[in-house]
Amino acid sequence: MAVKFLSEEWVRAVRDGLSASDGFKEVTVSQRSRIQQIVMTEEGDDIRYWIVLDEGAVDMGLGSTNDADVTITSDYETAVALAKGELSATNAYFGGRVRITNVMSAMSLLGALSKYGEVVRSIETEY
Repeated sequence: MAVKFLSEEWVRAVRDGLSASDGFKEVTVSQRSRIQQIVMTEEGDDIRYWIVLDEGAVDMGLGSTNDADVTITSDYETAVALAKGELSATNAYFGGRVRITNVMSAMSLLGALSKYGEVVRSIETEY
């Protein structure tokens, strides 16, 4: 059964998928980071979710996190394209479709973000 993109059910499915992914654990075993994602809707609202990496463990939830190491902001259309694998994070960034705070920290997370994308694409999602 498909889960609605950026819903509580989607967040749980992604978190569970990341927790079960040996590939994700391998690339995050030495990382500790708080990532804030902000997706701007067409109506001008935003949907926020956070990801905490802690040496191979992951937690994730809707809302905001304090003291984010990296904040990634995009519009909804871009977030969908990234989630579906139709747009790479690199092309989105250099094309001005995402804004990233602390780019150097974000670069150290490229392996984790790549594995994150694989998990997201494996989840049956309603966009």
